[in-house]
Amino acid sequence: MKKIFQERIDDETMVLNFGPSHPAMHGTLRMILKLDGERITDCDAEIGYLHCGFEKLGESLNYQQYVTVTDRMNYLSPLCNNIAYSLSVEKLFGIESPERAQILRVMLAELSRIADHFVSVGMQAVDIGAFTAFLYGFTEREEIYDLFEAATGTRLTTGFTRIGGMMRDVDDDFLAGVKKLIPRIYAVADEIEGLLSHNRIWLDRTRFIGQLKPDFAVDWGCSGPILRATGIDYDIRAKEPYLGYENYDFDVPVGENGDSYDRYLVRIEEIRQSARIVEQTLEKIKPGAVNIDSDSKTILPPKDEVYNSIEALIHHFELTMENRGVKPPIGESYVPTEAPNGELGFYIASNGTNKPVRVRTRPPSLMHYAIFPEIMKGSMIADIVAVLGSLNIIAGELDR
Repeated sequence: MKKIFQERIDDETMVLNFGPSHPAMHGTLRMILKLDGERITDCDAEIGYLHCGFEKLGESLNYQQYVTVTDRMNYLSPLCNNIAYSLSVEKLFGIESPERAQILRVMLAELSRIADHFVSVGMQAVDIGAFTAFLYGFTEREEIYDLFEAATGTRLTTGFTRIGGMMRDVDDDFLAGVKKLIPRIYAVADEIEGLLSHNRIWLDRTRFIGQLKPDFAVDWGCSGPILRATGIDYDIRAKEPYLGYENYDFDVPVGENGDSYDRYLVRIEEIRQSARIVEQTLEKIKPGAVNIDSDSKTILPPKDEVYNSIEALIHHFELTMENRGVKPPIGESYVPTEAPNGELGFYIASNGTNKPVRVRTRPPSLMHYAIFPEIMKGSMIADIVAVLGSLNIIAGELDR
């Protein structure tokens, strides 16, 4: 805790705990505010009480097993975590997933971005008092999760990628469902904008509230919609393409004022741009394998082969048993990806064994929560929920 809160408080100021029980604080976050009336003169933000130990778990699980742990870091877009981790491990192994798997990863990542942004905008609205916009967005998020369930077998903690590909392929019904959903995504984005973008209360609560200057955002490691809302045109998908993003046509929306309102506008437009990318994946996807050849010995063989072939059974045994499994060369890898909240990447260090010697996550929410005390100084208590909602802090990404 900052020294300022341990000092004697004069008659004109008071200290207030905001969270973790406040609904806007996700049940884990806590802020200690120093107030002059209702104006914040100083703020100390605690990262929460989850203490999940995600990174340490990476040192005791083999490379394939850790995929399921990544789900729990950002539970609003877990597939983006699966993909980011798998890309880093594949770089370490020096392999690349097949074309169909890469297109499927792009499709699922962009659907995850849409679902994440719908919930983010909806919860920002709920925190301020606008409930209807949340219902519009959450309904479409559930439609997307129905598709995820059809593809992965689960709605939230998907664990869908594998080192070298995917858990399984998707069928034609899934692709038809995605195609059917796209027009609804555009329509709901328009409906939410119709409710909020010119609403007087919404404008008063978000415009010029929680402003970030471009230089400040860069210095503090901001990324994603929070960085682009300041006017900086930086999107990893466009600047450092991965998964073939250079072959997709999409725009990178940017803001002007770096405030809570611009962060909302950037997310709404990104929903539309992600829908454009998903449409393109439907045009590009062709029949083919979704996993590298199992002869490479880096991916589990298909179950039907395990049950009918002694070679495949031995291969499966070798990859899953303790102290066995695939072993990459000694080295390090990191692949930055554009997750819904910003740059997400996994730094992985290998000592040549079947488990990483170090796993380090670069989570966007940690950087964005770190700036919160700085941008709240001089603001009102009521602005806390408006600004925090616009940053879309995911508590699972903080204390890893």
